[in-house]
Amino acid sequence: MNTRKLVVAAAIVDDLEHPTTLLVARRSRPQEIAGRWEFPGGKAEPGETPEAALHRELREELGVQVRLGSEITGPDGGGWIITDRHIMRLWFAVLTDGEPQPLIEHDLLEWTAFEGARGYDWLDGDVRIIEHMVGNHQLLGA
Repeated sequence: MNTRKLVVAAAIVDDLEHPTTLLVARRSRPQEIAGRWEFPGGKAEPGETPEAALHRELREELGVQVRLGSEITGPDGGGWIITDRHIMRLWFAVLTDGEPQPLIEHDLLEWTAFEGARGYDWLDGDVRIIEHMVGNHQLLGA
């Protein structure tokens, strides 16, 4: 049986209680997905909790620290299948330290209103997550 690798990511928002904007990240590599948008994060290492992995990834990729809010539970056993080899767990988060910079994997970061998030060329695995988030905007942060 094929076991999917865990990817962790954050929907970084301006406010956990009443979010209005979302930070989106444009991939710079690998070439086959360069120029497409995603939630920042990455793969969990063996023995690392998902939350610890997410904090590490955000420090490495964006140079920031965050406070995690609620998890955005997916329909695939609580996560979101994003490729045939990966399943993602996703949390709301707010910045607590640092200004986001595209340090690794990304060449551009942008803040967007939730309604505008559909206008980005998201990675295939993230499209249904964005649709869920925008469609349930009134529930965000709850």
